[in-house]
Amino acid sequence: MADFDYGSLSLWLASLDDPLAPRAPLQGVEEADVAIVGAGFSGLWTAYYLSGLRPDLHIAIVEAEIAGFGASGRNGGWATGGLSGIEGLLARPDRRERGLALQRAVFDAVDEIGRVSRAEGIDCDYAKGGSIHVARTQAQLEASRGHLAQAAEWGLGPSDYEWLEPEACARHARIAGTLGGAFTPHCAALDPARLARGLAACVEARGVRIFEQSPVGSIAPGEVVARGGRVRARIAIRATEAYTGSIAGHARSLVPLHSMMIATEPLPDEVWKQIGLDERQTFGDDRRVVIYGQRTADGRIAFGGRAGYRFGSGIEDSFRADDPRFEQIRRALVGLFPALADVAITHRWGGPLGVPRGWCPSVGLDSKTGLGWLGGYVGQGVAASNLAGRTLADLVAGEQTDRTRLPWVDAPLGTWEPEPMRWLAVRSLMALGESADRAEAEHGRTPRLRAAIFDRLVGR
Repeated sequence: MADFDYGSLSLWLASLDDPLAPRAPLQGVEEADVAIVGAGFSGLWTAYYLSGLRPDLHIAIVEAEIAGFGASGRNGGWATGGLSGIEGLLARPDRRERGLALQRAVFDAVDEIGRVSRAEGIDCDYAKGGSIHVARTQAQLEASRGHLAQAAEWGLGPSDYEWLEPEACARHARIAGTLGGAFTPHCAALDPARLARGLAACVEARGVRIFEQSPVGSIAPGEVVARGGRVRARIAIRATEAYTGSIAGHARSLVPLHSMMIATEPLPDEVWKQIGLDERQTFGDDRRVVIYGQRTADGRIAFGGRAGYRFGSGIEDSFRADDPRFEQIRRALVGLFPALADVAITHRWGGPLGVPRGWCPSVGLDSKTGLGWLGGYVGQGVAASNLAGRTLADLVAGEQTDRTRLPWVDAPLGTWEPEPMRWLAVRSLMALGESADRAEAEHGRTPRLRAAIFDRLVGR
């Protein structure tokens, strides 16, 4: 994409003062101690912590486009303490203690992003206002209360997840039809592109080399091969998330699911008085097909939702403004906040996120081959990638820490089915979630079989 307008990819990238000029590509043969494939949050956090632990190491990052091109520059800007698949660990008494350790580590990663941003002078509009998820149907109300009661049994108390009646919910966000909701302080809103680009500049200043517009075709022990060149390295790390399928031998490692986002024009004070979000809380409701939003630092609402899977793990990076999925997202937003019915939508964008077969992320390093990996966050990667990168840096540096003993270390990601089974499985799962949400909204009751199948398959 030599002449591509990278600023067109999201509100976040469009709002940067950074001209987004690509760094030089990889050419010929380079030598390094550690080669990282992917300059998104996973790769950049790994480089950041590893360069701090071992400043003597020569680290190279090889990126197919520019730093922050993928989900790191296009996501909803939630540094959330949530982690896909954590419920499966907490539900098992024999694994609960380790699951709680992982959960607490992700909570801390939310704060760690703020600490690093302040220490490194990265102005990413970080605001830890927490997150409010409301129930808008009787079925959602019962499910949400049940989830909080279960979390309390597992050791997560009101300081982690607090049940709120409608009046208390309205102090955070005045969402139409709220019957109650759950609030967690473990979430921060931020500008993800500013964070990604700031991290790239930070690690580069430490001596990490970043090669851009250098798509990698293969990762093997001791070598990363890209268009135009290769990096010989003792350690090679795959940090490619939704784009993992472009690496030889990894077509079925992660499925790319797409999310779509919109951003409103900056809203006047009288509209904000009707909406709330005074502390820049992130917000959503308890439907299964995820929606998510935040109040941006410049007074907009950035809002998105899941948009599905393309046959053959195809990836969409650019979208027409009249794509009907954007109108679906807009209608969902107006359903939450009717005061936004007539506001202008100034930005529309989307992109893929990586989903492993077990819907649980993983981080690891094979000491025999020198191959490392991290990812599979299922759309909850802003804070999780910080913890994963910090953990992988410990593993590469040979440090034995509490992080390296967490249960997602060396956890298998699994392998997705070949097509057309993969397409049928993912599309059927999405349809199941949408059907259950629709039944709850229209009839006020949970279709138990559909809900149970969906929740089991995604690890809820």
